[in-house]
Amino acid sequence: MSQKTTATWTPALLISLIAAGSILSLSMGLRQSLGLFMEPMARGGAVTVATFGFAMAMQNLAWGIGQPSMGAICDRYGGRLVVAGAAVLYCIGLAMMIPGGALGLYVGGGLLVGLAVAATSHGVLVGLISRLASPAIRTIAVSILAAVGSLGTFLVAPAAQASIERWGWQATLAGLALAAASMTVIALLFRRSAPQSEGVPHRPNASRAIADALSNRSFIITTVAFFACGFQLIFIATHLPNFIATCGLPPTVGANALALIGICNAFGTLLAGYLCQRWGNGLVLAIIYLLRTLSIALFFALPVTIETTLIFAAAMGFLWLSVVPPVSGIINGLFGPANFGTLFGVMFLSHQIGAFLGAWLGGLSYQLSGTYSIGWLALIIVGMMAVALQFRCLIPRFDGVILSTDWKEALWDKFVTAAPRPRTPSELQYSERKLRSRS
Repeated sequence: MSQKTTATWTPALLISLIAAGSILSLSMGLRQSLGLFMEPMARGGAVTVATFGFAMAMQNLAWGIGQPSMGAICDRYGGRLVVAGAAVLYCIGLAMMIPGGALGLYVGGGLLVGLAVAATSHGVLVGLISRLASPAIRTIAVSILAAVGSLGTFLVAPAAQASIERWGWQATLAGLALAAASMTVIALLFRRSAPQSEGVPHRPNASRAIADALSNRSFIITTVAFFACGFQLIFIATHLPNFIATCGLPPTVGANALALIGICNAFGTLLAGYLCQRWGNGLVLAIIYLLRTLSIALFFALPVTIETTLIFAAAMGFLWLSVVPPVSGIINGLFGPANFGTLFGVMFLSHQIGAFLGAWLGGLSYQLSGTYSIGWLALIIVGMMAVALQFRCLIPRFDGVILSTDWKEALWDKFVTAAPRPRTPSELQYSERKLRSRS
């Protein structure tokens, strides 16, 4: 290994990457397994499907509202204290769900767990790793973190389902609460160090960073499109197990689907990080939205069987957290890593508003109609809107009319005129005509 590579992967970065990956894996595994508790809690009369869905919606809204503040605190003071305190909140929130009832579900599983996830998920942990990693390896380090973080669902979901079947949902929640408390110890491993290649980092300034971001066209469009990501993913994480049960499949299929999402997510995230370096962050993000929406539409159109469910879970897992490398790359590329936590939190608020509506409206539509058909159709419509927005962001002069002259010329400038290969005679002739018409 060369001296440059050794210096780049510093001990502080490696130790923090291990700690952040472990915490992200636990946090996401615990949160994404909560959908497994909907059916047994509703069957036992503790809550209704609509109540559970609204509690998960509250959780995602609390996560989104708390994310900018948690990110700003971490940007300024480091992640150790923030993550340790959030782990305690996580434990208390899960414990409050054990007695059952709407109050414990709303306050514990909704508000407290939502705030805890805000400080133990990507907004805080990706920012921490981005500041430790030099620009040359930042995308790779973030991709590794997101990939490792997805493994928690692969481990926690089947274990939680087996525990529910053997000991009941209340004992399982107690075990998950203890697992959340263990993140307090892991947080002590975090280190603070500036990468050698960047020298002295810029001092975080949350208010100025937010003002700059809100005046940036690419940031605003990406933020609006991020709404669809939360709407789709949280609907699936919250309601897929119950949807599978209503189709007559055993509960283990739902747990196995969530586990498959987790393991496929690791490979998808690593591939997304690689493609971002070759194709650019914006194009990769648009393709992810497109493939995810097409997968949802295909699953909705086909009969629900064990095979189609597991194939759908694998496809969704491959595209689940693969948005993290391109989104973090867009933020770091536009504004640098100094205020990453704050800016990711602002963008993530849009994601969590979508998550709130996805979890709540999914449960509400099922409660009113007895099916999830309206919810699946909403996922497809919102997803296609995000695809259009993200592709629009790639072409600065796009005016919304696909066949307009400006749009075609913008495409020509971006993908032909600026291409490194020699142009053909017909391409040269078109470019000359275009230059003469402009002059």
